[in-house]
Amino acid sequence: MAGRTFVVGDVHGELRHLQTLLARLPKLDSGDTLLFLGDYVDRGPDSRGVVEHLMSLHRQTEAKLVFLRGNHEDGWLRAMNGGWPEFVLPQPNGCWACVRSFLGRPLPESQPEAADFEALFSGSFFPEAVADWMSALLHFYEDEHAIYVHAGLPEKDGRFLHPSEADDPLVLLWSRNSRFFSDYAGKRVICGHTATEDLPADLSTYTPEDPTDLWFRGPVVAIDTRCGKEGGFLTAIELPALQVYESR
Repeated sequence: MAGRTFVVGDVHGELRHLQTLLARLPKLDSGDTLLFLGDYVDRGPDSRGVVEHLMSLHRQTEAKLVFLRGNHEDGWLRAMNGGWPEFVLPQPNGCWACVRSFLGRPLPESQPEAADFEALFSGSFFPEAVADWMSALLHFYEDEHAIYVHAGLPEKDGRFLHPSEADDPLVLLWSRNSRFFSDYAGKRVICGHTATEDLPADLSTYTPEDPTDLWFRGPVVAIDTRCGKEGGFLTAIELPALQVYESR
């Protein structure tokens, strides 16, 4: 019989929310899986603390640990491999917060120093161990309970593809296809990436009166509850019991 799987949504540099959520989960054993959907860095105040906590988590739990790659990890990997100013510069992406966290300095009140711009453009501030960890993150995972991806499944010729069929695995990290959330009808998929308040509340059967909560439509469960943004929090769901945990 399959053990339990606990799936954690987008953390975005919020170590306090991560620690609070993990403390609220039941005790996990070696038959359980603890899975993270990606987007560990940017926006929140402690990207470095989040990554260091996750990298050392194997010392604190007997559960199997699975870490997926989010589009923010993918963005930084591209920045480290030749630069990607279109990703690191826009303020909403929160990349400055990641730079300052790893450099151990507060966000600047005025124009950043030239050295900070260099770090932002190149990702040179990431320790080698962190860069290697990010490079090894999975694009998807599957067990008896569900398929797990950061963003969603690709669609081709009117059919939603299994993640292993994707022509380009990056679509699993970056896509926002409204039809996936409204029409997909296959094996249950758990994803993050798109904030639940941006999904159609009338299609969710989980507290539809509160669009900031987890979003649940049978085959699709979305759990990005805006952690890293003002008023946001971190959400996890336990399978197969469908028990929900929150950091708020």
